[in-house]
Amino acid sequence: MARERGRRRRKVCSFCVDKIDVVDYKDAGRLRRYLTERGKIVPRRISGNCARHQRQVTRAIKRARHVALLPYTSGD
Repeated sequence: MARERGRRRRKVCSFCVDKIDVVDYKDAGRLRRYLTERGKIVPRRISGNCARHQRQVTRAIKRARHVALLPYTSGD
């Protein structure tokens, strides 16, 4: 039981790994991964995105919601 507690490996930004410079709001499939089942935007510490891409993801999700590509809520 000499396991280290609380020491998790740092998540890497999936956009940096895939070399994506600009997050597109029309890519609803990719953006859906950053929404909870209730429709909330997943925070950076959980998603593992870098700050630059997290800001772009947030902006893209809000734009996709506005043009009805993504839901605002879960629909319950």
